[in-house]
Amino acid sequence: MASLRPVSAAEIESLAIGAWILGTGGGGSPYLALLNMRKLYRQGAVCRLMDPMALGDDDLVAVVSNMGAPLVGQERLADLLDLPVVDADCMGRAFPEAQMTSFAIHNLRMYPLTLADVRDNAVIVARAASWKWMERLSRKACVEVGSIASTCKAPRTGKEVKECAILYSTTKAIRLGETVQAARRAHRDPGRAVIEAENGMLLFKGKVRDVARRTTEGFLRGTATLDGLDEFRGRAFELAFQNEFAVGWLDGEPRVMTPDLICVLDSASGEAIGTETLRYGQRVSVLALPAPPVLLTPKGLEHVGPRAFGYDFDFRSVFGPRSE
Repeated sequence: MASLRPVSAAEIESLAIGAWILGTGGGGSPYLALLNMRKLYRQGAVCRLMDPMALGDDDLVAVVSNMGAPLVGQERLADLLDLPVVDADCMGRAFPEAQMTSFAIHNLRMYPLTLADVRDNAVIVARAASWKWMERLSRKACVEVGSIASTCKAPRTGKEVKECAILYSTTKAIRLGETVQAARRAHRDPGRAVIEAENGMLLFKGKVRDVARRTTEGFLRGTATLDGLDEFRGRAFELAFQNEFAVGWLDGEPRVMTPDLICVLDSASGEAIGTETLRYGQRVSVLALPAPPVLLTPKGLEHVGPRAFGYDFDFRSVFGPRSE
């Protein structure tokens, strides 16, 4: 087996901060999971991280995730299986649907998929006509078991991971969390530190005026409206989300859109704010971070661009034209 690097307790703290930022509003707050991890670490548990490039081509990697609405997920915590974690994923951020992955963009086989809930129900999707059909079938089952379930998607070979996954995303999340922590210790603006470290962009600073959200079809959908502060005073920003932030409008005009990462941070602490934790009166900074290159390809935009979310406009990055 490839060599494994232990993840320290301090890195777990950084991971929670960084992953929450990269979650672009979705995935559910890591707070309760972090409390659980602190307890497990005190009891001697240690997570181990594997370099994806050390995988053998024929090694098999389980692709696990939770499916459902983040708000519901806060009520049901995941277990720790004491298995090594490959330092990679297939989004580099968070997306709400199963076909919104680098594996789907690369046309890898999407089945079988297994889904399980806390009541000892289990569903296996043995075949599916497409990634979109895989999403539809598993989403129906997820809704029936309470809009939150654990899934294990089709296993990937080491070769597929190395060629098709988004590599070193866990390390990136840890690094991002460390950036925020260092800025706090130095009494610097954590949002500005994130922008500098990740070549991001400040889109808006303001106060949350209104939030409308609903849980439907296994998703948390809604909008949030912000009133500008500081250099944005007198201006307005609106965010639309489907689990994750998908589009942002500045004064009524589309300003940022998926797959660019739309991250909402507490302006003082740099803590990410999720779509389920947005509240009236919060003072927030809206940042954009660059998306992984595979998501910006023509095939990638078919899966994760604004039209994939039902918006009638083409993707335009806040970071300018892509280099082909």
